[in-house]
Amino acid sequence: MDWFLKLLAPGNEALASTIALYSFIIAAGVYLGKIKIGGVSLGVTFVLFVGIIMGHFGYVVNSNVLHFIREFGLILFIFSIGLQVGPGFFSSFKRGGMVLNGLAVLMILLDVAIVLSIFYIDGNTPITALVGVMSGAVTNTPGLGAAQQAILQVNPGAYSASEQMAMGYAAAYPLGVIGIILSMFIIRWIFRVKTDKEIKQIEEDTDNSQLKPHIVTFHVTNTLIDGKNMYELHDILAANFVVSRLKDREGNIIIPNSQTIIHTGDFLYAVMSAQDEERFKSVIGPEVEMDWEAEPSPVLSRRILITKSEYNGIPLGQLRLRMGYKLNATRVNRAGVDLLASPGLRLQMGDRITVVGQEADIDRLADRLGNSVKRLNEPNMITLFVGIFLGILVGSIPIMFPGMSVPMKLGLAGGPLVVAILISRFGYKIKLVTYTSSAASLLMREIGICLFLASVGVASGANFAETVFNHTGMWWVIWGFIITVLPLLVVGCIARGLYKINLLTIMGLFSGGMTDPPALAYANNSTGNDAPAVAYSTVYPLTMFLRVVAAQVLILTLA
Repeated sequence: MDWFLKLLAPGNEALASTIALYSFIIAAGVYLGKIKIGGVSLGVTFVLFVGIIMGHFGYVVNSNVLHFIREFGLILFIFSIGLQVGPGFFSSFKRGGMVLNGLAVLMILLDVAIVLSIFYIDGNTPITALVGVMSGAVTNTPGLGAAQQAILQVNPGAYSASEQMAMGYAAAYPLGVIGIILSMFIIRWIFRVKTDKEIKQIEEDTDNSQLKPHIVTFHVTNTLIDGKNMYELHDILAANFVVSRLKDREGNIIIPNSQTIIHTGDFLYAVMSAQDEERFKSVIGPEVEMDWEAEPSPVLSRRILITKSEYNGIPLGQLRLRMGYKLNATRVNRAGVDLLASPGLRLQMGDRITVVGQEADIDRLADRLGNSVKRLNEPNMITLFVGIFLGILVGSIPIMFPGMSVPMKLGLAGGPLVVAILISRFGYKIKLVTYTSSAASLLMREIGICLFLASVGVASGANFAETVFNHTGMWWVIWGFIITVLPLLVVGCIARGLYKINLLTIMGLFSGGMTDPPALAYANNSTGNDAPAVAYSTVYPLTMFLRVVAAQVLILTLA
């Protein structure tokens, strides 16, 4: 029995005790994080609070081991986030994303302005504590990690300042989550918004979206296009579309090409943007219902999975499906989202191409593209560790700015984030396959954040109660709430009052601008619509990057 008590005794820095401590903290934190209050949970952040409790009761980890686990966990977390947001980072500035990203940047600037105001007006609170409070108020764990890296870069022995940041983070985080959701209610109340009306408007806009493929069967009744070929039809309609199958007046089903002649009485199975449907009806003829799969025909429709790395990043048109395989591609499914199969669409590992043609031709294309689920299950370890290596190199590059006492470095947080974003978007150019299954990506991200938060909690726990549960801690909570709510209300009023942005989109903007998944989960559940998630994904990449940089800059300029 003595061995058992010794293994679990506070103060034991043995390897077995350290592993047992981490296992307990993470398991208990993840379990408690699933508990919902008012439909909202704190998620994996509860690992931090369990770590603080264990540290308060005397549990410790060897300092070298703790620092290694904390930094390695942060690198895994940051790098997986970079891989996730990278493909959408540059495209997030398109299709109206400039306005949303501009509002998110304004939100960050207001957060920084409030922190600077408190720092100079109060005069007694160190910037390290305020940056921790800011990171908790905006629920941004990578920002906390980046700031801790920055202070140790300026002063390698400043472990107490690093722990102070974690305390500020923990003090501000709970009200940070609540403040984001509260701000959604306040904006809805200020502008007297009816949620049902907003949902209806979003659904109508979605139906008219150019981004999603729309599939319709048309009966050719317009004599003016009788005798025209498909190439000429493209010129007449001036729209992006694919006719995957054609049924002629004799009942024969063929796969049309650019020279296929159209006759009145034909049926065309077309994939297009929803907003172009009325134009098609006026030029071709009425929409009709037809079950193409039930029609006797040698023509099949099948999805092919891209699993060969040599096709990562190439345009769809480069496959020459029509000339080489007598196939038509109608859409590409990427991460559960259908995209119109335009020739310029660049393919990625894991994409599913829907093609129409004869079975033998489809099988030939499937062999060429891979079509092997097993291959996708294999992790791309080379990309992972090459990326981490390059991230550490980039993070170690000194960058001198006027007014800074020491050169700025992106550090172990910013470096891997920048590299991950770049290789996830451009890695195909140097033959790096960045595809990672959703389960593998989530596992890596969750393991990384759990190791980081558990380490931060244990390191901060010894002095947490005496630092936070007093007059100073009360002000940290108040300041954190102000940092959360004030920028959201300002940006929300501008978004709704000036730009007339839909409330559901504003909810996603708030969640993404604060990089807060619990708030996004609440927005999705309360509206039953994916519009908040779309706005979240639009602003999340740039916001995550800027919040990491902002935390570092504050430390390097004022610490």
